[in-house]
Amino acid sequence: MWFEGARLIIGDGSAPIEDSAFLVEGNTFTLVGQQGEVEPPEGAVRVDLSGKTVIPALIDAHQHIGLTDVQDWTNRTENYTRENLVEHLERSAYHGVAATMSLGLEFDERLAFQLRDEVHLNAALFLTSGRGIAATPMAGPTAAHLLGIPRGAIDVNEGRAAVAELDSYGVELVKIWVDGRRGTVPKIAPDVYRAIIDEAHSRGMRVVAHIGTSNALADAKDLIEAGVDGFAHTVRDQDIDTEYMETVQQYPDVWTIPNLPGNLPSMGDLSWLSETLPPSAIDIMREEIQRELAADPSRSFSLQCRNLGKNHEAGMIIGLGTDSGGLTIPFYVGWTVHTEMRDMVDCGLSPMEAIMAATSVNAEILGLDDLGMVAAGKSASFVVLDANPLEDISNSTRISQVYLRGEEIDRELLKAKFMDGVM
Repeated sequence: MWFEGARLIIGDGSAPIEDSAFLVEGNTFTLVGQQGEVEPPEGAVRVDLSGKTVIPALIDAHQHIGLTDVQDWTNRTENYTRENLVEHLERSAYHGVAATMSLGLEFDERLAFQLRDEVHLNAALFLTSGRGIAATPMAGPTAAHLLGIPRGAIDVNEGRAAVAELDSYGVELVKIWVDGRRGTVPKIAPDVYRAIIDEAHSRGMRVVAHIGTSNALADAKDLIEAGVDGFAHTVRDQDIDTEYMETVQQYPDVWTIPNLPGNLPSMGDLSWLSETLPPSAIDIMREEIQRELAADPSRSFSLQCRNLGKNHEAGMIIGLGTDSGGLTIPFYVGWTVHTEMRDMVDCGLSPMEAIMAATSVNAEILGLDDLGMVAAGKSASFVVLDANPLEDISNSTRISQVYLRGEEIDRELLKAKFMDGVM
């Protein structure tokens, strides 16, 4: 298939190609250039995308899918079924997401690893770090229904054994919680997370750390010096200081997936969200937005915005993850990557940097060599937009078509499925 005429945002930060042309053969981009400078092969099916903008399909590097049920508004481990997981992957695909990483909260780990090795029609790819590691199984997330899911590592031997077990399941990214929950649970000790990082690196694995909301700045500095590969959140309890920024500059390969709080939509989002969510859910979201605006009209998330800006200033690698599905409202599934991009722009990143965070940067963070850019040899996974997101990042929601692995996603079919029985 020969696609021509669109403004093409490659995903690597280079200037868009106006009046682009690109060839998809099977599930792969085989030729990318400018219309008139490259020619289609004989017999290619031509698709006119004049007036459209094309971006690489998006990647969410931090989710917890499968635990929420969008239909009955529950968030519980009983929801963790194959059917629900696949529906979440379909919701992600509908919103232009090619792959999503579930970080550490796999209630049924065997099912998670099975799904990781499958490809489903009209669905995003499912990536997983398996059950993550906390000081004890009760010392990870705060929600009662999630207690007991993490692996425990109260000492060095348990830490190394947990990594070895994850390696046996083919896990490439190890999630750890360095969070004492304000002194209510034990926190992974520095000698233990050093052993976890060392064991993981010796096995060709990487480690991402959840840092808490008490003493997080000191933990972050020490984790960087201990060799951690990245963070699932930025510092959230105090302003980043000069010493932290200098530490970041000494370790330029460390990345962060900041996850700005809430992923709260705006009133203007409710129209496109109503395509896949019932009216009752939209009403609840409208009430939530009104409460939030009354409490904080600017919605600037000032502390975390400042810290994202300081990470950016220090040259830290910034990816994108929404943390959705674990503790959030049940219908926050699949679409939150768009509100996270907008929040990142509100906090100082350019629209191009936000798009890169959700595409090429995340592909590098997660080791997805075939995703993240529209380039020859990459997977033909891309989103066709009706408007330019470089002019307004909110235009990322104005989706015309989604292609994953060379096939157009049947968004009308998915919409009908999501809204089946909705009154």
